[in-house]
Amino acid sequence: MCVKRESCAGELMMSDSGSDEDVYGLTAEEGGSTESVRKGCDPLVSTQRSKLQQRRAKLNQQINRELLMRTGAENLYRASSNQKVLETVALELSFVNSNLQLLKEELEELNSTMNVYQTESETVNVPMIPLGLKETKEIDLTVPLQDFISEHYGEDSSLYLNQIHEFMELRQAMRTPTRNDSGQELLMEYYNQLYFLDQRFYSPHRTLGIHFHWYDSLTGVPSVQRALAFEKGSVLFNIGALHTQIGARQDRSTMTGVQNAIDAFQRAAGAFLFLQENFSHAPSLDMSSSALSMLVRLMVAQVQECVCEKVILNAHDNHLNVLLQAAQEAARVSDVYSLVLQAMSVPLLKDYVPFSWISMVQVKTHHFRALAHYYTAVALCDCSGMRYDDDDDDEGREIKALIQIHTRRPDKLNLQDPEDKRRLGKAHLRKAIMRHEEALRLHGVCKMLRKMDILQEVLSRAHARSLEKYSDIDQEDDFCEVAEAPEIQSHTQQKPDIKAPDFSAVRVTDIFHRLGPLTVFSARSRWHRNHVCLVRGEAGLGLTLRGDAPVLVAGVLLGGCAAEAGLREGDYIIAVNGVDCRWAEHAEVVHALKSCTERGVELDVITLQTHEMERRTILSPTSDKQTQPCGSRKQGRDCERSSWNWSWRSGGVTKRFGSNFSFSFGNFHEGESMY
Repeated sequence: MCVKRESCAGELMMSDSGSDEDVYGLTAEEGGSTESVRKGCDPLVSTQRSKLQQRRAKLNQQINRELLMRTGAENLYRASSNQKVLETVALELSFVNSNLQLLKEELEELNSTMNVYQTESETVNVPMIPLGLKETKEIDLTVPLQDFISEHYGEDSSLYLNQIHEFMELRQAMRTPTRNDSGQELLMEYYNQLYFLDQRFYSPHRTLGIHFHWYDSLTGVPSVQRALAFEKGSVLFNIGALHTQIGARQDRSTMTGVQNAIDAFQRAAGAFLFLQENFSHAPSLDMSSSALSMLVRLMVAQVQECVCEKVILNAHDNHLNVLLQAAQEAARVSDVYSLVLQAMSVPLLKDYVPFSWISMVQVKTHHFRALAHYYTAVALCDCSGMRYDDDDDDEGREIKALIQIHTRRPDKLNLQDPEDKRRLGKAHLRKAIMRHEEALRLHGVCKMLRKMDILQEVLSRAHARSLEKYSDIDQEDDFCEVAEAPEIQSHTQQKPDIKAPDFSAVRVTDIFHRLGPLTVFSARSRWHRNHVCLVRGEAGLGLTLRGDAPVLVAGVLLGGCAAEAGLREGDYIIAVNGVDCRWAEHAEVVHALKSCTERGVELDVITLQTHEMERRTILSPTSDKQTQPCGSRKQGRDCERSSWNWSWRSGGVTKRFGSNFSFSFGNFHEGESMY
């Protein structure tokens, strides 16, 4: 049954409407039937996100045109020796470079637009940094796939037009995933189908000539590759990017929302790490090893930020333990964002990462360090004693906790003295206020961050809260020496768990399964096809069958009718009396052969060319070696062996023909190259 999908006509639009929450079913058995509804965006819904993606697509096309013009002008400049021509070309190059710079600045501004990806909740949270999706051009696979089906498989390619169009519809829908779990399932379904496409049509001896066009997610610079690994890697990148958008839209004012955001950013980090470890030689900078390493660190930092927010949600009770934990979690977030800033500052990425991202990371580094000092100050000034169920000294344990939270012991202060605790709390508040002011200054420097009212409100509230707390504990007659607050020891109760993509969770049906089981009918196998006619003699048909889908001729009786007809060991039966049986089970083929009339039975068989040499090493039926169990399409089922007047001893074929084909999506023994 064909898969029904809807997609928009734009280059890349993504709906932000309530229909994003639809749930789609998933079923798949290789060779079975399935019906899955997949939707891209709604082209009639004009949201901020869809308008943003349309502008990105338009800018990508303009940048592509300017790059082509610059390449042509540079070639002309190198080839010409006429001075006037050189001056004209140089002037033209200056205009082109100026236009390119303006377009890239406009694209950077779009990439820095984070508001459209954030939650619509009325509760104010620090905005997250989501990624925009990589965009791709529509491609027509009809002619290349039809040619390969005709030449390699020897099939009538017109019979596979529906399958080709179904795959193209899936790719078109994949360009516009909805921002929820259904969108992720759509991307994973397409990624899994790319595995089958690779096995079916990508032979090591020839190329399909299909060019995959993808744009860099941040610069808009186009890249074109014929390698299917480039298509796979780009889809993996979009899987991670979509997780960042899902995480950014969560309402983190609730425990459920925070946990969903943590899960989304962990999965995003897993997707980028998986891409970094399994794909090499990326043609675009956004999929280079250094960029992916930076993105993994950024996602881990955002996970750590969500963990801190989860602790802060419980910090309203002013319990000493909770306040100290919140302080250490905030210090941990600040430290992790400092590492992200280092990753963004490497020479290759320094001019590539949007300035707004760098500014946001700097702001968060100072903001969460300020929160660490603030919660420590509240713990020092507002919490007097902890209550324990045992008989230990409560005050002693409280002092120990206050000392351990600092990177060093506070100088010249006795934390058993309430006045010294107030002085240390006041020192922490001064540091918090200084950090808040630095965060506000960095926020004001970046033009894009100034447009984010939510961020401005969060920073201002935190700064005002620290000032108010400072004024509450400040005393006019305090003439003591100003205390120096040590830094907060960072610690986390929940370390980020990077979750690799689970492609097996989305089971799919091979769209081109009619071509036959992949164990035999793949682009890497070569065979020749024969048509034979068997007439049952007094000794029967004289052959032994084994396995399912397709059934293997495991043995041929010397002098029997099968041998006289040209049937040989290792042949696969693909049709009986014109009925296709490439996916048939053992019992079905046996029944068809037993039902042959006096005129005999017509068989279509194929002989793998790789088996020609293997036949010479296959043991004879009288071998004393123990045969290996044959495979089966159904787990737990013993394989059947049927013979006609031919004794098959315990010895037999050591090669496992016809075994069931299974694979695990995402498991690579070697990395894939995007060359």
